[in-house]
Amino acid sequence: MASLKELKGRINSVKSTQKITKAKQMVAAAKLRRAQANAEAARPYAARLAEVMGSLASKITVSENSPRLLAGTGKDQVHLLVVANSDKGLCGAFNSNIVKAALAEARSLEAAGKTVLFYLVGRKGRAVIRRNYLNAVLASFDTTDVREPGFEEAEKIANELVALYDAGKFDVAHLFFSTFKSALAQDPTKVQIIPVPAPKAVAADAGAVVEYEPEEEAILAELLPRYLRTQLFGALLENQASEQGASMTAMDNATRNAGDLINKLTIQYNRSRQAAITTELIEIIAGAEAL
Repeated sequence: MASLKELKGRINSVKSTQKITKAKQMVAAAKLRRAQANAEAARPYAARLAEVMGSLASKITVSENSPRLLAGTGKDQVHLLVVANSDKGLCGAFNSNIVKAALAEARSLEAAGKTVLFYLVGRKGRAVIRRNYLNAVLASFDTTDVREPGFEEAEKIANELVALYDAGKFDVAHLFFSTFKSALAQDPTKVQIIPVPAPKAVAADAGAVVEYEPEEEAILAELLPRYLRTQLFGALLENQASEQGASMTAMDNATRNAGDLINKLTIQYNRSRQAAITTELIEIIAGAEAL
């Protein structure tokens, strides 16, 4: 049985930890409001851009002469999995859920006879993927020195992916990230980003007469890289909101667990202290009777 001094030391230690988790919970809650607003503000732009691309794509026939980001390489053998994680922990299963989804997809592709490569964004999750696919990490993007990854980082990632695609390193690229639903729910998400799936045309445009200058394919060639950057930017924003929501929930649970542990240790301390006092009284009485 632990001594009174040891129990008191454990109680003080858990109280100190509880103060830290409570502070982290409050910081995550403050960051979540801004991150959620940013993620929600980016969604309408991405949706509208997809509508414009859908309208354009419906007016052309995809062929070898179409923009390569839309037409593809003509093959479906080498798949690149772009896994977007954070650089920090203490956010529950946020990072592990994204990695699990990517690894499940990798195993499914391998079972179908495909070659799987990885492009890693963020520090968390790298160890697990490299442990399972040591020689399959094609490249990575370091965000350690970036406070909050934004459009500049999305543009750099998009440029690197397009360069790898043009160099023939892969045929298809899938992006894995976490879609923010609420502080309690973040859904691991997979989307194909290269070649860009032709978005569906808006029904309202079916009977409209629209003339494009320059031609539709020329406009698409300009919009496709921008659409790719927008997809990556939106994923980074969704990840930021998901990370803060998961962190707030995890720190709230840790604070509650610390409180429960403090209560248990306090009860154990009081019982041990009472037992020690009783034992001391018995010894005093026994000594008095001996005299």
